[in-house]
Amino acid sequence: MKKLQLFVLFAIIATCVRAHDHDDDDDDSDVEWVTCGSVIKLVHEASGFRLHSHKVSYGSGSGQQSVTGVSSAADNNSLWVVKGPHGSYCPQGKLVKNGDIIRLQHLNTRRNLHSHLHRSPHTKQNEVSCYEEGDVGDTGDHWKVALRDGGDGWRREASVRFHHIDTGGYLQANPNAKYNNPIPGQIEITGVTSASKDNVWRTGEGIYFPVLNEKD
Repeated sequence: MKKLQLFVLFAIIATCVRAHDHDDDDDDSDVEWVTCGSVIKLVHEASGFRLHSHKVSYGSGSGQQSVTGVSSAADNNSLWVVKGPHGSYCPQGKLVKNGDIIRLQHLNTRRNLHSHLHRSPHTKQNEVSCYEEGDVGDTGDHWKVALRDGGDGWRREASVRFHHIDTGGYLQANPNAKYNNPIPGQIEITGVTSASKDNVWRTGEGIYFPVLNEKD
């Protein structure tokens, strides 16, 4: 696992350098898209906080692994692997499209981004947690990709919402709901019933793969 994490960190550095070298390009190349297998950070557009998890459990609600938002761009606990839904194989490089059902698996703990009807600690909305490991889990791990401006494929840095299948909640960051110790300054992440600017995200740093040729 440590070797995988080191590979990911080196690959992210290379990806960032490559992206910097092509900042002025307007090229719709394969690496402009989010695919299955992508290892990404998700940035909350309204606050700039990144979706984050760690081996810290909620002290209330489900007691599962907590999910928060962090302001730092450098924390590798903010990396998530894009996966297909349970029971469906999604090969590395398969383009994620608007309306697709996906899982977001936390890279370091291998737990799936999850939601349910437990109440969140601060705002008392739907709790968002990380649950189970790897391919073990249930439909509480399933999120629908909802591109804000429509279109077919999920383009890097495009505005996107994540709509939870079981509860109907949108993944939301709450910048005014901050935690104290042991995670001071981190903010609450919840599921809410209405779409708003507070549940819009975009991709940030990460590893992106060429789109798989479906004829292969």
